[in-house]
Amino acid sequence: MYLGEVLGPQGERWEIQLKGAGLTPFSRQADGRKVLRSSVREFLCSEAMFHLGIPTTRAGTCVTSDSTVLRDVLYDGNPKRERCTVVLRIASTFIRFGSFEIFKPPDEYTGRKGPSVNRNDIRIQMLDYVIGTFYPEIQEAYSDNSVQRNAAFFKEVTRRTARLVAEWQCVGFCHGVLNTDNMSIVGLTIDYGPFGFLDRYDPEHVCNGSDSAGRYAYSRQPEVCKWNLGKLAEALVPELPLEISELILEEEYDAEFEKHYLQKMRKKLGLIQLELEEDSKLVSELLETMHLTGGDFTNIFYLLSSFSVYSDTSELEGFLEELTSQCASVEELKVAFKPQMDPRQLSMMLMLAQSNPQLFALIGTKANINKELERIEQSSKLQQLTADDLLSRNKRHWKAGLRHWKEGLEKYRARLQKEIENVSDADTWNADRVKVMNSNNPKYILRNYIAQNAIEAAENGDFSEVRNVLKLLENPFQEAGGFGEVKDEEEEGAGAAAAACAQETRSRLPYSSKPPLWASELCVT
Repeated sequence: MYLGEVLGPQGERWEIQLKGAGLTPFSRQADGRKVLRSSVREFLCSEAMFHLGIPTTRAGTCVTSDSTVLRDVLYDGNPKRERCTVVLRIASTFIRFGSFEIFKPPDEYTGRKGPSVNRNDIRIQMLDYVIGTFYPEIQEAYSDNSVQRNAAFFKEVTRRTARLVAEWQCVGFCHGVLNTDNMSIVGLTIDYGPFGFLDRYDPEHVCNGSDSAGRYAYSRQPEVCKWNLGKLAEALVPELPLEISELILEEEYDAEFEKHYLQKMRKKLGLIQLELEEDSKLVSELLETMHLTGGDFTNIFYLLSSFSVYSDTSELEGFLEELTSQCASVEELKVAFKPQMDPRQLSMMLMLAQSNPQLFALIGTKANINKELERIEQSSKLQQLTADDLLSRNKRHWKAGLRHWKEGLEKYRARLQKEIENVSDADTWNADRVKVMNSNNPKYILRNYIAQNAIEAAENGDFSEVRNVLKLLENPFQEAGGFGEVKDEEEEGAGAAAAACAQETRSRLPYSSKPPLWASELCVT
């Protein structure tokens, strides 16, 4: 529900809207209400992303009430009543790729079509508005040629989208529902639903519990965003011929993504002077080692700034101990690889895949079955594995990985030597390297268990933990000093006892800790 538009003194433009305020003329079958649980998550994550330096919509306020609605949280037939909540969202615009799909012609199979099919006059009006308002430099440069203007616009949207998803990949952010309606026309992260940040590094991680096919898995985000751009290209025809937009997409997207991703990863690794060809391989080897050992994505990158290229053997061993402390335990791996299908169901699906591939394609996917078979295999191996065995195995992986990494840094240092010959103090160079790493590797992210603790306290009337987490996420790269809980006076009495009960069963971990074991059971849909 739009409240209006604000123009700032420097010409900046902000649209203000309420999310979860109830029915509008455009509501579908639901009630238009948002609940406290999802509102706290959106409020905190949109602010977290902003302070990580990632383009995003913002959250101005989060207001809750005593009104309740019925929600089936896990879609398992066990609904419960939850408090209604409204988030005030702020962005330069909330127009999405999907906004242009209102012109979609009838589908050849279903007959479904957009509500404004054949209304090219509206498409032209929308393009004029979007380009003139949010891409004025493109409007000015191509004011006398609409096709060239629209091509330049699509190229810029393509580049912004590629850079955005590269930023996501570099902080381990998973969006969860990357359909065309959740893609911003100005390159913002928009619509925070079943999102999540990587804990244990797993390129196939799926944060959305209802994404059974893994369409929006972490590793697939770049590919899906490119697919969405293809759909936007289709929606712009005839104002931008498809042969032009498809060529732009193929020429620009992958190159821009790889360029931005590697630039960001170099900063995360402290490679600040030279751009070497082998840097890409270095990143891949580090991530592979992280994957093999179940390493915590955020914490391992944060640790790397304390690794010295001058380390001797004993220092290297000490660093290795720190790295392995951030790897998954036997218990964590057992939960991660716990089989999810009933054995009889799996057996039936395997038989169906062989006897009736067409029917199997309608109710299952080969990728899902392979993933389940991998879980079974890994689970079986883990039953025989002791904690000491795992520690020994992880050290072997990290020794091999660090050898590659150290070799890369040694080459990097040798190549730097000519550039820093005139530097009087090598410590200055190293200080700069650490500074760059510490401003690109966050210490704090909005992990699911942190959000859940804040939500449970808020549901019991105590919003101090939401405020604490918000304060923490406003400075994600800095070590947090001790800060007290921020409370409204009216919350003190009623909320304190309830919040204490909610937190009693869970030991309070530092906000930078790997998730506790109970967090692996959290499911966000």
